[in-house]
Amino acid sequence: MCVAGDECAEAAAAAAPAPAAGGEAVADAGSAGGSEGEALFKSKPCGACHSVDNKLVGPALKEVGAKYAGQDDAVATLVASITQGSSGKWGAIPMPPNAVSEEEATTLAEWIISLN
Repeated sequence: MCVAGDECAEAAAAAAPAPAAGGEAVADAGSAGGSEGEALFKSKPCGACHSVDNKLVGPALKEVGAKYAGQDDAVATLVASITQGSSGKWGAIPMPPNAVSEEEATTLAEWIISLN
């Protein structure tokens, strides 16, 4: 997670979704509407750094899906990045480990791959 004062926290705050009419934040849903992965993405803090279509602090999820599409270990690679964090794959800003279960990380990884 980003901590107040960190570069990623400032970027995340600037990129936070705008409140909808009911006061809830609206995330960039992309074209894979209604899936379990999309719902999980919206329920976790992933959207603070990632968007489906556009680079924010981290890469667009469609870009991530495209990078790993067709690789036999794509889901496992993404699950490891989601659960353990990563650095150097997409630039200088590291991705911290995320507080998700292995099952949630797998659901997210499969959804990200499906966006391509």
